[in-house]
Amino acid sequence: MKESQTWIGKPVSRVDGYAKVTGAARYAAEFKSDGLVYGVVVSSDVTKGKILKIDSRSALACDGVIEVITHENRPKVSFWNRKFGDQDSPPGDHFRALYDSEVYYSGQPVALVIAETFEAARYAAKLVVITYELEEYETDFHSRLEEAYAPKETKPGFEKPKSRGDADEAFSQAPHKISAEYDSPTQHHNPMEMHATTVVYEGDDTYTIYDKTQGTANSQAYVCQVFGLSPKKVRVRAPFVGGAFGSGLRPQYQLYLAVMAAKKLQRSVRVVLTRQQMFSFGHRPASVQTVKLSAGEDGVLHSVGHSVTAETSQLEDYMENVVSWSGMLYKCENVEVKHELVKADIFTPLDMRAPGATSGLFALESAMDELSYEIGMDPLELRLANYTEKDQNYFGRSFSSKELRACYEQGAAKFGWSKRALKPRSLREGKKWIGQGVATGVWDALHMKSTASAEFTSKGELKITSGVTDIGTGTYTILTQIAAETLGLNLENVTTSIGDTDFTPAPLQGGSWTAGSMGSATQAACFAVREKIFKLAKKLPDSPFSDAELSDVLFEGGEMLLKKDPSRSVSLNDVLKSSRVDSVKAEGTSAPNYLKELPHARNTHSAVFAEVKVDADFGMIEVSRVVVAVAAGKILNPKTARSQILGGVVWGMSQALFEETVTDHRLGRILNHSFAEYHIPVNRDVPEIDVIFVPEADSIVNELGVKGLGEIGIVGTAAAVANAVFHATGKRVRNLPIRPDKMV
Repeated sequence: MKESQTWIGKPVSRVDGYAKVTGAARYAAEFKSDGLVYGVVVSSDVTKGKILKIDSRSALACDGVIEVITHENRPKVSFWNRKFGDQDSPPGDHFRALYDSEVYYSGQPVALVIAETFEAARYAAKLVVITYELEEYETDFHSRLEEAYAPKETKPGFEKPKSRGDADEAFSQAPHKISAEYDSPTQHHNPMEMHATTVVYEGDDTYTIYDKTQGTANSQAYVCQVFGLSPKKVRVRAPFVGGAFGSGLRPQYQLYLAVMAAKKLQRSVRVVLTRQQMFSFGHRPASVQTVKLSAGEDGVLHSVGHSVTAETSQLEDYMENVVSWSGMLYKCENVEVKHELVKADIFTPLDMRAPGATSGLFALESAMDELSYEIGMDPLELRLANYTEKDQNYFGRSFSSKELRACYEQGAAKFGWSKRALKPRSLREGKKWIGQGVATGVWDALHMKSTASAEFTSKGELKITSGVTDIGTGTYTILTQIAAETLGLNLENVTTSIGDTDFTPAPLQGGSWTAGSMGSATQAACFAVREKIFKLAKKLPDSPFSDAELSDVLFEGGEMLLKKDPSRSVSLNDVLKSSRVDSVKAEGTSAPNYLKELPHARNTHSAVFAEVKVDADFGMIEVSRVVVAVAAGKILNPKTARSQILGGVVWGMSQALFEETVTDHRLGRILNHSFAEYHIPVNRDVPEIDVIFVPEADSIVNELGVKGLGEIGIVGTAAAVANAVFHATGKRVRNLPIRPDKMV
């Protein structure tokens, strides 16, 4: 008998790592095609108005230039209306590039130059002369706060704020209370791989599309609907994605323009956005939040009030779950929450890692810290005093599992929280004040319908396929681990291929649901293959399994064996060979069991402890230490899981101290649309980060008991850092990022 292997829960290195470091992994802009031509987007240099004239003569006169596509000569397409969106679109009139002469925001694509070479297209794009009729605009939603409104229609997944009790009365009567306003700026996704699409024209109005996307099926459906194409004629592939963080949830305009050009020219076309153009579509919306908390002498909350006003575009009503966390994270009978929007002349915001929770928990957890000082109570003790095992947003339903208390305990012990002085400005090291802060993190543990296919061959190889993408989270690796363990194989005997609409359908990769949903579907597919192999084995001459049930059998080391007598075994590939079967194939589906899941709140939780050092003279802030304890169900791979949390924590630090999209509202233009001016942490800014995975068993969230990790690392981190800054200096900064000029 071969050695038994278990893979789930092991710190396995990425199975796709070798392909990535050697360059074998190809991304959307790296696929080749005979006769490929290149498109470069011409961006509007005005913020709002109408296009009066487009002069393309100089551009078309350049060697190698084939066409300049504008709203005046674009091909006719089906469903040319703005009511059709995509799987992640908010309600409204959805933006279409080159739709008409209207300009809605600065940087809007207004033309596409196509040339034989990228260099020729880029040069010619500068020669396109556009005359505009300018209109008045407003890009600063702060100036329109009095125009705030609550949309009647919201996109699926948005939780309408649920108030309860009488928060105003409780607030007025409470002995301790705080009321504060928190301001979060616009932030833009900046994944390493810029958005790109390569459309390979196959003839007969048929296309293979390589797209930077978090959902191949979403891109396919969008293209088919807008251009009136059959799904049989559109194949979308995204085998590797160089980060996305929400930017690839919706089809971006380079996909639309590349397909339009390929359709018009009947040629293969590639369109790649510049780093500057990466700032010309969805983003984390700026918001103003007001939080009002009141409590008794014992720290028990009497009331919670949380309202947010956020920006959206003129075309769509984008909303994300900002205030809902305030009604469920702590026990309180009186809660008032509100979410409103203000329209501005910008592009529609878009989901960005932990949308809503990232900004909402910064405000809530900062306010909890402020309340603790108002009472004179340790910030961690205040949170424990209001701990709840019920989600009161939904009639007090219990959590499927919740180990947040253990997160507090283990994180505090590792951090040394008990040694912390309560009073701000209590610890100094030379010219640097030292402060320590804590915050709570929470995110949804969602389950989405997913499918996967598994095929075992007579050569002993297992092939896993699915349309799901891997945006850098390690999906290739965990699916391979799950498949290998389920069939008792070594990792090298499993090949995982994903990111292709020719494979089984899968949901968007986002919201931290992929590991649990796709992992469960992969396991289901492998269970089905096991059953088929077992049935073949039962029919073999002198089979040791003729009288056995599937439950009597183990799959280990590439073999099938009887539990009661492991010496009676047969290799899986021998079963197929003896049965004269080349391969056994099955599909597996994982879908929510609503009767089982809906009675429970399903969430991941974290406790974040941060230490900062602040220069007393210049206000420079250094994060010196972070401990984050996470409860997220079963951990499939501690190595890749830790990597996810590290990335989230670093981004939370960036939110707290660095990141801000700066717009000159006089011009309506973004000023820092490059890595030179859009500040993010570098290696020197990142301290030691201790990640603790708190054991948590959950039999409700999905078949595997996995909750997902993509978002929980970032939520809570910015508040922990901000609270540490206050503890160090005694100065409370409520508008992010906390720059040195705000400290001096």
